[in-house]
Amino acid sequence: MQFDRHGNRVWRTVKALPDTERLRRAVGEVAVPYGLCSEPSNVAAGGHDCPVRFRCVGCGHFSTDVSYLPDLEAYLADLLRNRERLAAVIDADAWAKAGAMPSDEEIRRVRRLIGRVKDSVNGLSEQERTEIEQATALVRRARNNVVHLGLPAVRQPLVDFGPDRTP
Repeated sequence: MQFDRHGNRVWRTVKALPDTERLRRAVGEVAVPYGLCSEPSNVAAGGHDCPVRFRCVGCGHFSTDVSYLPDLEAYLADLLRNRERLAAVIDADAWAKAGAMPSDEEIRRVRRLIGRVKDSVNGLSEQERTEIEQATALVRRARNNVVHLGLPAVRQPLVDFGPDRTP
């Protein structure tokens, strides 16, 4: 149940993914707030170097799945809230408002993606929907419990430039 940025199902006909393909996909993707990103420079930077400034729904390297649906809905609500808040701001230059304002196209795309994901889930049998809901709950719980350990950092000693230091 993975979808591209347009809401089209990807990997629809695949029944079982070989372990080698799973590993290749895991190495070539990085988690982003509403799905996965396969843009090479962003993957190399661990998800911190998005060339489109995290406008995932407009990027061809973005994909999502059913487990991100609550996040997508929260993102849509945030876009709408920000648009209303910025429209109410009186003391801001037009260029600043225009740059910060969520575009109608982005809002439309997020709505369409949410609709397509929901329609795909609603088109499943009751048993399949139950299985998807259980798998989604498990994935979301695991995703929320991930602890990022990172690499240990070694602090550099502070250089003392004071006049009374001893050599």
